Amino acid sequence: MIDYFLNSAINLKKIPRQGWIEKLDMKNPESVADHTFMMSIMGMLISDSENYNFEKILKMILLHDLAESKIGDFTPHQISKERKLELENQAFSELLDTLPSSIKENYQRIWNEYTKCNSDESKLVHEIDKLEMAIQAKKYEQSGISKEKLRPFYDSAEQEIHHPKLKELFTKMCK
Repeated sequence: MIDYFLNSAINLKKIPRQGWIEKLDMKNPESVADHTFMMSIMGMLISDSENYNFEKILKMILLHDLAESKIGDFTPHQISKERKLELENQAFSELLDTLPSSIKENYQRIWNEYTKCNSDESKLVHEIDKLEMAIQAKKYEQSGISKEKLRPFYDSAEQEIHHPKLKELFTKMCK
């Protein structure tokens, strides 16, 4: 039943990131898959340069928005954090139910760790998520969107990023 899992995951290529639509009224923003790809590159570089468990970081990145393949991408203004997590947990569970138990258990463990943000790796992935958003905002700024419209994205990232290397990257790439 891996085919069901893959058919769901491929939907992320078609799901636009809602924050860009909601706040910038963009017609063709990056997809969730675009976002995940860039986070994967960032996770690889940070893991290798900072001696984190790359395999765990990469799996966490690849799984972190997978539930959106079933429920879509919601912003905090559209739905409460609690409700979003409830929907994501349900969708993620449905996806995992299609996998062999040997894989399912590991992915569930990684998902739980990510959603609880209770490990160094999960904290790093949450911060990479914010940094990727800020870097994308900078790309949109360079394409003509005003810095003022993008300010909430930059401010959010700046408040959430604490890892020294990620803070440094944020300052170099987004300021």
